[in-house]
Amino acid sequence: MEAIRNYLETMFANLPNTMEVQKAKRELGQMMEDKYTELKGEGKTENEAIGTVISEFGNLDELAEDLGIAPYVKKQAAAMGKILPLQEVKEFLAAKSKSAFLVGLGVMLCILSPCAPILTDTFMGDGLANLGAALLFVLIGMAVALFVYAGLTTSKWEYLEKEPYIIDFATTEYVHNQQNLFRPTYGLMLTIGIVLCVLSVVPSILLENAVAWMEEFSGVLLFVMVGFGVFLIVFSCKRFNSFQYLLDLNKADTVAGNFVPGQNKNKRTYQNKTVNGIMSVYWPTITCIYLCWSFLTFDWHISWIIWPIAAVINALIRNICE
Repeated sequence: MEAIRNYLETMFANLPNTMEVQKAKRELGQMMEDKYTELKGEGKTENEAIGTVISEFGNLDELAEDLGIAPYVKKQAAAMGKILPLQEVKEFLAAKSKSAFLVGLGVMLCILSPCAPILTDTFMGDGLANLGAALLFVLIGMAVALFVYAGLTTSKWEYLEKEPYIIDFATTEYVHNQQNLFRPTYGLMLTIGIVLCVLSVVPSILLENAVAWMEEFSGVLLFVMVGFGVFLIVFSCKRFNSFQYLLDLNKADTVAGNFVPGQNKNKRTYQNKTVNGIMSVYWPTITCIYLCWSFLTFDWHISWIIWPIAAVINALIRNICE
């Protein structure tokens, strides 16, 4: 019976989420269930019963007139998206998880790169200053290599941006369950990452009047704490967003977009794709700018001004572009 339910949901996936469509889906679902029960009572096997039900009720074009949804079916026929198979969904999530780790590691290496000249200058003297500068560029080069490789691991999935795709009911349930399983880890990693960024200034405060090498080393601790914190933030956010990306393939105004209750209720969209892409990373970018400004200049008494300015800009873009 689960197979019939999944098939029914897939049949209606691209139709608009209206009362008429939902009523038709309930009616057809009841007819399919009654037929299935009747066939099982006649001694049919599970596969035979499912096959007969799908062959009899599986063509929505033929049933649309009787169900009262013919206009919706004709309108949506041209906009029907391809179904992304479950196996490809699993490969997509695995690739995105790997890419998230590589990007997070690359960002961490960029943040840690200033530690090289600080350490060589502190413990090896000015004579090896060139070594510190060389190590700085080596770390940045490694980070760039990680960014490029991360992009290559996910380049296979660029076709999802060019063609309309949806995921069926069973696949949506799988993705949603995987997202819920990762949610506690996501919350923990995000919290630890933010706390590390906030506390990274503590070593510099505590070691401000210590001996010279300890004071210099406090700067290294700052970069290490911020680097690891940002790694946790980037990795957890990118991996969590990979689940959300798949769920958002199903348009909000369709039946498929409501496979997960409340999934698209609070999702903002913009008509311009460029604006939509920019706004999807707007607040994380503002947070990154705020942290970089604050930790590099220690102007905490001034840097807070970025939040009200960002809120005003966000409101203007929303009112103009939505």
